[in-house]
Amino acid sequence: TMAQKSGSQGGEADAFLFVDKTFNNPLAQADWSAKKLVWVPSERNGFEAASVKDEKGDEVIVELVENGKKVTVNKDDIQKMNPPKFSKVEDMAELTCLNEASVLHNLRERYYSGLIY
Repeated sequence: TMAQKSGSQGGEADAFLFVDKTFNNPLAQADWSAKKLVWVPSERNGFEAASVKDEKGDEVIVELVENGKKVTVNKDDIQKMNPPKFSKVEDMAELTCLNEASVLHNLRERYYSGLIY
């Protein structure tokens, strides 16, 4: 019947809604803290991950995580990155740093993991 079908799909749908919270990697947390990871503007991806290396007035020298390239960006263009424990969070209001780059990153991570809702 229709009631049975909709009831059985609830369990299947959960795979697209919820992240397994048993995964919490302390090494990822330590790595995030040590590298001072931030989001910087990117022509190709909108934003990309970078590590703060030096600050000089309004300019910040960062190292791009993807390729190790050092880039100088304006301090106002940098957005804070959330700790790894917020990876693929269902309710984005829980994010410590609620900014455009973090929201886009979370949506992208959830989408590529099949957590589409």
